[in-house]
Amino acid sequence: MIYSMTGFARREIKAEWGSAVWEIRSVNQRYLETFFRLPEQFRSLEPILRERFRKGLQRGKVECALRFSMNDAASNSINVNQDLAKQVVKAAASIKSKGKVSKINAADVLKWPGVIAAQEADMDTIQSDMLKAFDDTFKDFVASRASEGDNMKVLIEQRLEGIQAESNKVAQHMPTVIEWQKDRIRTKFTEANIELDATRVEQEMVLLAQKMDVAEELDRLNSHVSETMSILKKGGAVGRRLDFMMQEFNREANTLGSKSINSDITQSAVELKVLIEQMREQIQNIE
Repeated sequence: MIYSMTGFARREIKAEWGSAVWEIRSVNQRYLETFFRLPEQFRSLEPILRERFRKGLQRGKVECALRFSMNDAASNSINVNQDLAKQVVKAAASIKSKGKVSKINAADVLKWPGVIAAQEADMDTIQSDMLKAFDDTFKDFVASRASEGDNMKVLIEQRLEGIQAESNKVAQHMPTVIEWQKDRIRTKFTEANIELDATRVEQEMVLLAQKMDVAEELDRLNSHVSETMSILKKGGAVGRRLDFMMQEFNREANTLGSKSINSDITQSAVELKVLIEQMREQIQNIE
């Protein structure tokens, strides 16, 4: 299976503590680059998330965002330190008995440091829930890249089939083209009333056929098609290897075009360039 560097996944979670939304998106990049937008209380998760991306991806510019909202009940609940409150009340009663205070105010007792404290949410539980939700989101994200990769694979295979067809077309035309060129040269000599030695003419025809021969280029094109098909079948992080194959395809197509002396061959050379460029555009997005 091959993977696109373009992908997106979004997952929302709800729990007793509140709700959160993970979003992961990526575009093509020569290497792996990760960016995070996390609430301040979850900054400690960034190294963990970065490592998971590193293990699961090879290339791509990845953006990961978390939106977090805590329930009022979870964030505003309070705890009263009953033992400390009793000590404060006892001390206040002792002072009151000595006539130094007129009355004991409950609100003043609650204001005493440590008597009342906001209940902190269990961040360990929340972070555990967040990481589990991230893992689920990451699976969806990888699946989206795989789905896009499958679509790209189909398009590339279609272009490879087109290259194979053009290569076969050129191979079929070449004997006719060579004979046509030989007859054309003989006709020019005849029209110019030039008498040439038969052996010399034959030597020149052989040299001409060698210059026009594109069998080696066609063989290499066919070999490149087979190799690219094999790479696609193998799958994995094959983007760089496929990009190298496009360079090889271009080299053969350019040589074929430079040797062309026939409109049909020229047209095939142009079509090959178009097919190769279409593949190259797709491969730029493959991991």
